[in-house]
Amino acid sequence: MGPVETPPRRAEELAVIGKRLPKVDAWGKVIGETKYADDLILPRMAHARLLRARHPHARIKAIDTSRARALPGVLAVITGADFPPVKFGILPVSQDEEALSTEKVRYVGDAVAAVAAVDEETAERATELIEVEYEPLPPIMSIEEALAEGTVRIQEYGDGPNIHKLVSLEFGDVEEGFREADLIREDLFYFEGSNHLPMEQHAAVARWDPDGKLTLWSSTQTPHYVHRTLAKVLELPMSHVRVIATPVGGGFGGKSDPFSHELVVARLAQLTGRPVKCTLTREEVFYAHRGRHPVLMWVKTGVTRDGTIQAMHFRSILDGGAYGSYGVASTFYTGALQTVTYKVPRYKFEGCRVFTNKPPCGPKRGHGTPQPRYAIEVHLDKIAEALGLDPAEMRRRQVVEPFSKTANHLTITTCGLEECIDRVVEASGWREKHRRLPPGRGVGFAASSYITGAGLAIYWNEMPHTGVIVKIDRGGGVAAFCGSIDIGQGSDSVLASVVAEVLGILPEDIRVVTADTDLTPVDLGSYSSRVTLMMGNAAKEAAEKLRGLLLDAAAKKLEVSPAGLVARGRRVYLRDDPERGMSFAEAAQLAEAAYGTLAAAGSYRPPRRGGKFKGAGVGPTPAYSYTACVAEVAVDPETGEVRPLEIWIAHDGGRALNPLLVEGQVEGSVYMGLGEALMEEQIFRKGLHKIPSMLEYKSPTTLETPEIRTILVETNDPEGPFGAKEAGQVPLLPLIPAIANAVYDAVGVRVDEIPITPEKVLKGLDQKGKGQEPRVGPERFPRVSFPEPIRVESAFGQPADLSLKRE
Repeated sequence: MGPVETPPRRAEELAVIGKRLPKVDAWGKVIGETKYADDLILPRMAHARLLRARHPHARIKAIDTSRARALPGVLAVITGADFPPVKFGILPVSQDEEALSTEKVRYVGDAVAAVAAVDEETAERATELIEVEYEPLPPIMSIEEALAEGTVRIQEYGDGPNIHKLVSLEFGDVEEGFREADLIREDLFYFEGSNHLPMEQHAAVARWDPDGKLTLWSSTQTPHYVHRTLAKVLELPMSHVRVIATPVGGGFGGKSDPFSHELVVARLAQLTGRPVKCTLTREEVFYAHRGRHPVLMWVKTGVTRDGTIQAMHFRSILDGGAYGSYGVASTFYTGALQTVTYKVPRYKFEGCRVFTNKPPCGPKRGHGTPQPRYAIEVHLDKIAEALGLDPAEMRRRQVVEPFSKTANHLTITTCGLEECIDRVVEASGWREKHRRLPPGRGVGFAASSYITGAGLAIYWNEMPHTGVIVKIDRGGGVAAFCGSIDIGQGSDSVLASVVAEVLGILPEDIRVVTADTDLTPVDLGSYSSRVTLMMGNAAKEAAEKLRGLLLDAAAKKLEVSPAGLVARGRRVYLRDDPERGMSFAEAAQLAEAAYGTLAAAGSYRPPRRGGKFKGAGVGPTPAYSYTACVAEVAVDPETGEVRPLEIWIAHDGGRALNPLLVEGQVEGSVYMGLGEALMEEQIFRKGLHKIPSMLEYKSPTTLETPEIRTILVETNDPEGPFGAKEAGQVPLLPLIPAIANAVYDAVGVRVDEIPITPEKVLKGLDQKGKGQEPRVGPERFPRVSFPEPIRVESAFGQPADLSLKRE
């Protein structure tokens, strides 16, 4: 089973798509001209600082701001009382945050008050003069404490005293599947939380115009949702709020929520009559967080002697921190995608998210899926060893079929995972290395899948998920407008390339205007790997409308049929007589004369393909992407240090619109995965983050990054623009378990807990030396009262119904 070739146009007919072109915004970033949020300086601008809680859990008894107000240079001081009593949150079901805390603080770092002053130093000194009287409450700092505590509550809602969400779903008769299995294995795993560590800290600038309208510039991945939140909390019409997302210097999911500093600068700007800027410190970024959830996992799988999966039961408990954020979706994501990589005919998932007095967790690259992927891939490695099977070959035999449905009613379109596996196995010399390298050296394998954009919007509605407007002026200039924001992944380049390909010009001929809620059509945001497919389809639709007008006008001038014309190389000409034609600008003038101002809109709404059960909204997507990975490591038995030597990674992202950018996304995912696998952890002591700085929080440098061999497998998905799928998240997922499996191959130690630190490796080696099981990881899964599962008939093996398109 190889990739399915269904390209909309043959590769040789494409002039821009598939070419290795630099990003359209590359020069501005390389020479330092790109203006990030903190670079903005407006006349009479004031600076804001936030006072943050120093208790992990406490009631606010009183706040005295008089000394801060009296400090020279202070322009305004606000508390939660200066906002309407309105809570907000990214998900409609978790509206639990306040711009500034009013009655209680729920983690060290919760914002309590804010100051605007003539400069940052004065604002910082003023926050130190604010006196807050607290009544400390017992802090809840772990999954176990959250499940055990029934009296003290962090939030006043949820599925239990400190339980945010409980999920229980079963597809098919799982117990029947276990009865048909020759081998049943159970394993426990733990994945520690981590921060996104973007180079750019969060920042926002607010200004009120003389007409009473608000403009906010912010480093955000979701300008549309920030727009909605500002209007809600400040009780303004959305038409009176403008949000402009500035270039984002790294997001990775950490700038996908609305944040308190965005609301604070808006209120302070209103009170002072000045623009106000707030830039978080690096320590504040660690406390603002919204990073990877710590997750405890239990998995039970039944297989036949050849490794064929008969049934799987997966449980997860997420440490969500103090607020909801994306947590309900995160909980479902720890279970929803297990069936999309390998054939799982019967599947049961039970998930639980708890509240703790720590910074709120949210979406980090791969949202909710790296943790279970790590568990599943190490678990399958153990099963392969127990059966005496090659772990890569065992997985290859169970890859999902293209254009099929999974047990939990998800629709697979194209799947190039078999070829991905073949390519990395061959390139890495897997068969010659696995279990055959000298002691201290090892190789590990893993594979994964991920969504290309969520099938449902965060707030359910019938409107498009994205829109693009393309305009052509009479000089041949082209502008493309979209609400998406480039967070470094190259979405501006995708927008320019798709429009350029359709119109027959070059990306550098196009002015890209994005992420301005006053000027651009709505796009839901840069998250869930949605932008390339969704924005790309909308851009293609808009450009094709204009291309039709250009060809019609040129055809009349040339007295030929439009069907015989080609737009390419900044010209419109006859396919059979390339010398006979005209420039793009001339064609644009003819079209404007014939049809009026040249502008067209395109929009995109994903197909509705999920199941009909509660919880079916998480998991569906227009298309899934796939990645396979082999990692080779060296492990020092004296120090426990794990040193990655080489990574082979093959990615099926549909057609690569720009192979250079796709390779960059794959390699960036590998780099991020190495940090999570080996060193990164968001850990706390007495409510305080132990390492809230880039000096202490360990992350790989170029010195720790091995050679990365990237292989692109193209499947040309029918859902994507020119066949494209996602590339920014799934390559991270298999890297982490591949490292874990390689460590076992090298020294015979199973580290069932991420990160794989030297201390854990040494502990496992010590166990091995004493004749004990060489395993380091969690020992027990706490008792959770999961509800009776929602039982749904398994859809495994059914053909995909691609007729279920956008209504």
